[in-house]
Amino acid sequence: MLFNKKVFAISVLTTLMTANVHAAGFAIAEHSASGMGSAFAGAAATAEDASTTYFNPAGLSKLEGSQILVAGHYVAPASSFANNGSSLNIALGGGTISGSGEDGGNGAFIPNFYYATKLNEKWAFGLGINAPFGQSTEYSESWVGRYHATKSEIVALNINPSASFKVNDKLSFGFGASVQYFEATLANQLDSRAICLAAGGGGACAGVGLVTLGDVTTDSSVSLNADDWSLGWNVGLLYDISNETRLGMAYRSSVKHSLAGTADFTRSTELNTFLTGAGSTAFTDTAASAGINLPETLSLSLQHTFNPKWKMLADVTWTRWSRFDRLVVDYNNPAQPTTTIPENWENSLRYSVGVNYQADSKWIYRAGLALDESPIASAEDRTPRLADNDRFWVSLGFGYKMSDTSSIDVGYSHLFFDDTAINNTDASFSHTLTGTYDISVDIFSAQYIWKF
Repeated sequence: MLFNKKVFAISVLTTLMTANVHAAGFAIAEHSASGMGSAFAGAAATAEDASTTYFNPAGLSKLEGSQILVAGHYVAPASSFANNGSSLNIALGGGTISGSGEDGGNGAFIPNFYYATKLNEKWAFGLGINAPFGQSTEYSESWVGRYHATKSEIVALNINPSASFKVNDKLSFGFGASVQYFEATLANQLDSRAICLAAGGGGACAGVGLVTLGDVTTDSSVSLNADDWSLGWNVGLLYDISNETRLGMAYRSSVKHSLAGTADFTRSTELNTFLTGAGSTAFTDTAASAGINLPETLSLSLQHTFNPKWKMLADVTWTRWSRFDRLVVDYNNPAQPTTTIPENWENSLRYSVGVNYQADSKWIYRAGLALDESPIASAEDRTPRLADNDRFWVSLGFGYKMSDTSSIDVGYSHLFFDDTAINNTDASFSHTLTGTYDISVDIFSAQYIWKF
């Protein structure tokens, strides 16, 4: 009996991301509580605190003295999946996939740290530590989409020293470098009978107990963990058009990660009996690697001051998600062929508008709206690892100055989603997950600023 290794692409590796429901794609938007209150409108132009280190390093020129900012954000997603006829590969016998719909979204806490200091009349320095990508989902090993995903988790850390140079009273320039860590953990179930049939097992599959396609009791499983450190850069410009109007532009580079780690397999008893008899070493633990290009972004922001109390903010941010056109995974095990998965992501835009109201010397109130486009255009390209869709932000917040050296900011956003359809066929066994996600998100943010 010959083992046809070409049919064994691993569905856990069909996408290197987790379901993220608070910024488009798998990006994280939560980089300051002050920005949260206005839906991050004008983020590259406001330069109101040390978080400008991330949003636009040119804004460091607008800060006086030194300050430390510590922020935290709690993201509370609510999602549920309604199955609508998910099906097994018709070429292997077909039928419906058993299992329930589940809420796979996990709450997450996201911290930020920023330091900014004015060096002299021309130069300023900043340091930002935050998480530009991430989130996690986890489903049971018996849910209807188990062959697409059971666990997905991304952890990303960005360390970003930056500097600004004040060209004149109107124009400032900023630049920075990013040292970025990226780690992904992905897991899903494997249909053991489908593996056996695709390998030419025929009647031998039933002989070892692999009788029913999609049988949860004979499922195998796989989990991938891989990580990498890499480098990127960012630049920004800040220009005061007039005393009332300021324009900001910020660019963050793509970061290319070459992830390396392991693919850990658990064969069911039945599958192990068949593969051992076939003399196959497929679906055994092996080193694995994958490359991913994280997208660059370009932001254009505007701040206009109507009077000492009211400011209007606006922003457009472009993200080059088309870099994520496919995922290629290689395995050290020669019995496990390279997997190439088309992703078909598109570039996206985020639009936001907001207002700040300075009530008095101590209190400031903020509000904002945003439309955040998803890079995933079709139900066929959407997976339960990333049940992404366009989302609409409604944000509120306030800031309170406790003293000349201390202040706090609080922000809240609610994200609205249209019903999110999925009709995705996995690359391994051509099982199709069909249904609809119902999603909403609440985000709570707070920060403390110490000036010295």
